[in-house]
This record gives sequence, structure tokens and C-alpha cells, in this order.
Amino acid sequence: MSTESVQIHKTAIVTADRVGSGTRIWAFCNIQAGVTIGADCNIGDHCFIEEGVQIGDRVTIKNGVSLWNGVTVEDDVFIGPQAVFTNDRRPRSKQYTEPVATLL
Repeated sequence: MSTESVQIHKTAIVTADRVGSGTRIWAFCNIQAGVTIGADCNIGDHCFIEEGVQIGDRVTIKNGVSLWNGVTVEDDVFIGPQAVFTNDRRPRSKQYTEPVATLL
């Protein structure tokens, strides 16, 4: 991971494969290995981003957001506070199917 011009709060856990320049990651975020984050993004406090998530350039992710495996966030997207994006079309369903990729 390049740390050139990237700001990561000291309480954040970031093992992402790539974090683009100009990106800011705030307090208590957990961003797992296998995540790619584009340039000039802003990721607010208490966010969880699971392996396999791809985030484009100039994305704003507000506080408390969860992004689960299979989610792709394209360029110039704004995600409001406490939003949860999952790859499961039928959460808590008794029928188990293959996970579905989510594209924002």
C-alpha cells in the first residue's frame, strides 16, 4: 500500500491492497486486505470494509458504513452515514443462494 499523501488515523486498521493518493481514512475504521481504494476518497469514522470491495476515485463514505465482499463503488459516489451494502439479496432468508455482486 502506498502511503504517499494518504492520511490514516492512528486508530484505524488498514491492510488494504491499495489506497490511492489524497485519500483520508478516519478513526476506528477496519479496512481488510484485498480492498482497493481509489484516489481522493474520504472514509469516515467507524467504517468496516471487507476483503474484495473495490472503491473508485473521489468517493465519500460517511461514518459507520459497512461494505461487504462483492461490493463495487464506482467513481464520484457519496454514501451517507450508517449505510450497509451487502452481497446478499435476501438477508436472513432460509433459502441459501449464491451471493450477488453489488455495483454502486
